[in-house]
Amino acid sequence: MGLILKTNELIKEALEARKMSYSPYSKYKVGAALLTKDGKVYRGCNIENAAYTPTNCAERTAFFKALSEGEHDFESIAVVGGYGDIPEGYAYPCGVCRQVMMEFCDSKTFKVITAISENEYIEKTLEELLPLGFGPSNL
Repeated sequence: MGLILKTNELIKEALEARKMSYSPYSKYKVGAALLTKDGKVYRGCNIENAAYTPTNCAERTAFFKALSEGEHDFESIAVVGGYGDIPEGYAYPCGVCRQVMMEFCDSKTFKVITAISENEYIEKTLEELLPLGFGPSNL
């Protein structure tokens, strides 16, 4: 499977995950699809809470699902988000999500794909999104 096909398929998975978003307060629906190096995909959606602090982002939901099943080798993540049924802009991971990625991914090679659709996306490395990040190698 080529990189373009992988990217398009991963974005489709993120769009499907977005449908499960529990976002009654902000109405901002986010879906994420995390690709492992062996080709498995873990979906995540944002899950809000009335107290706000316990809210969990789609990216962390996908990571925690994968990690809880023993996965530790990640290739990329696709993220889609916005109001309404169709994303209209690019939804980048928040700082907390970037830090979680830094804990488990090689910042130079891990790809973060933000998308509006399967054909409209931006791909960056984690290092581009979190320059001079702090991770396990800093300890």
